Amino acid sequence: MRMILAVAAVLCSTAAFAQTDKPPMVGDKPLVQVKPKGTKEAAAKPAAAPKGKPQSIAARLQACLDLDDGTKDRLNCYDAIIPPAPKPKPAKAKGYADCHFFKEEDERLACYNGFAESIPKLPKS
Repeated sequence: MRMILAVAAVLCSTAAFAQTDKPPMVGDKPLVQVKPKGTKEAAAKPAAAPKGKPQSIAARLQACLDLDDGTKDRLNCYDAIIPPAPKPKPAKAKGYADCHFFKEEDERLACYNGFAESIPKLPKS
């Protein structure tokens, strides 16, 4: 009985000493690398749909309006929703889907802004 108690005491104390705030290391790098929340990549993609319920394209375009107007981040947000496919001489855009044909970034941004601002505000649910 004393032997079992001695082994249990050693195992419990070893487990207690093994508990640290530091992640397990392999060499000089952590075993598991996790990006912290709020990184630049996360801030550049506010139009990503929350997990569980997919958002419509209109809602994602409107989410891009939350970024500063005229910035590369807003254009990147729009381009993440509808990837650009520039044409040499695009026709006048009749809908938001036609905006991705513009080669010039300023024209593409203005096109998306015009359509995103004209969409009636959708209720957030």
